[in-house]
Amino acid sequence: MSDASEMTGPDFGREGIAPADIPDDDMVLGHANGEPVLLVRRGAEVSAIAATCSHYGGPLAEGVFDGQLVRCPWHHACFDPRTGEAARPPALDAITAYEVEQRDGRLFVGGPRPTSAAAAVTDASAPESVVIIGAGAAGNAAAETLRREGYTGTVTMVGADDSVPYDRPNLSKDYLAGTAPEDWIPLRSNEFYAERQIALILGRRVTRIDTPRHLVILDDGRELQYDALLLATGADPVRLDTPGGDLPHVHYLRTLSDSRAIIETTVDVTQAVVVGASFIGLEVAASLRARNIEVHVVAPESLPMERVLGPQLGTFVRALHEEHGVVFHLERTVARIDEQAVTLDDGSRLDTGLVVFGVGVRPSIALAEEAGVAIDRGVVVDEYLATSQPGIWAAGDIARWPDAYTGDRIRVEHWVVAERQGQAAARNILGRREQFDLIPFFWSQHYDVPINYVGHAEHWDHIDIAGSIEDRDCVVAFREGGRTLAVASIYRDVDSLQAELAMERNDEAALQALIPPTIQAR
Repeated sequence: MSDASEMTGPDFGREGIAPADIPDDDMVLGHANGEPVLLVRRGAEVSAIAATCSHYGGPLAEGVFDGQLVRCPWHHACFDPRTGEAARPPALDAITAYEVEQRDGRLFVGGPRPTSAAAAVTDASAPESVVIIGAGAAGNAAAETLRREGYTGTVTMVGADDSVPYDRPNLSKDYLAGTAPEDWIPLRSNEFYAERQIALILGRRVTRIDTPRHLVILDDGRELQYDALLLATGADPVRLDTPGGDLPHVHYLRTLSDSRAIIETTVDVTQAVVVGASFIGLEVAASLRARNIEVHVVAPESLPMERVLGPQLGTFVRALHEEHGVVFHLERTVARIDEQAVTLDDGSRLDTGLVVFGVGVRPSIALAEEAGVAIDRGVVVDEYLATSQPGIWAAGDIARWPDAYTGDRIRVEHWVVAERQGQAAARNILGRREQFDLIPFFWSQHYDVPINYVGHAEHWDHIDIAGSIEDRDCVVAFREGGRTLAVASIYRDVDSLQAELAMERNDEAALQALIPPTIQAR
């Protein structure tokens, strides 16, 4: 229980609040029974929920109520204020919903409202068994959603990793930096899956899908029967054929074991070379600097992350890392790796005892392709995440779906998108016919600076900026033909939420008001 002396706002339990003091379609922060509580009003209906996001503990009062859902300012998790249910990832756990009663013209918050399990799925068309290939963000969200939706059939999740599903974004951030303990990393315990009768087969790979017989064949010879199959195989790191790339101090970062291996190597080194100025590469650089390791970043581009964030934010990101001591070697590649050094293509030599490659990933689509599923730089799915093969869905890094906002087919390699697609795929496996039309979102952390990004812009003809990038207080719009495709932000959490909401509503006028167009060269 929280310390009541730290509570802010009115005491909803003892003093209550006048209904008129809660603006319509808005929220008021207070507390009850020693816990922070958020009152949310829509018309005459007032709901009470816990005020802290169940993902990373974000303050929901600093977020947005859109008339239906309360949106967390940090990573855009969404909650139903009537029930506390986590409506959208990255939060998977509900928050407490409280009773609200009116006495003497004031509203008072009582104890927690009772929760009720979803009614069991009894539709005869529901599959008897679901197999999920992949135990990452999409696969785990799908398995949990099936049970939350009342599905009682067999659920089996197969993962190549030895670990239970875990918080992959943290592997390059706080965990690698040494500021998050390993017991924060698993999303759930083994007991969680056992209680929900979700069978986990870990440390095994699927070698083949026999679509005519609805069989999944594992690398140990086992065969799993499925009525519905979800492909959530994720992506694999791009591996460069660099001389010396197989030396023991050379690492890639994708899995928990990869992050552990890098951490173990940091014990005995004072200098590191990161190859690649991608989000992962630069997050690794920041985490290694947190361990007081000298870091050199080698990348072929002239500016970090310019392809995704544009030159203005790219320049800022480079300067931010340089402020923290990172040395960039741009427009350079690695020619050779030795036991104690890296030699660049211009002949220069960087002493190092640790090399980490972060040069991107490729979708793991070989299994789907061999099964006869349509492929186009990813697994082709429709708006319900169904593939070209009946009874097979796909979600996460491999899925290329028709984006309702842009009208283009897109594929996005980000955690929140994968979780949200896992949820939608699970519901559609149960026959819900839920169109996946959510706006992509991701966040990246560099030292104490978070960068939030909503939408998806592979190209643009104009960049507009509201606020100041240099002052770390801005929203940046990426536009093409006058239409906003994506919005990045630094310490503008509410603006980021408003941009996401405007995109969901296809409200370009709201986006133009949020980030006014300017005359500015790309």
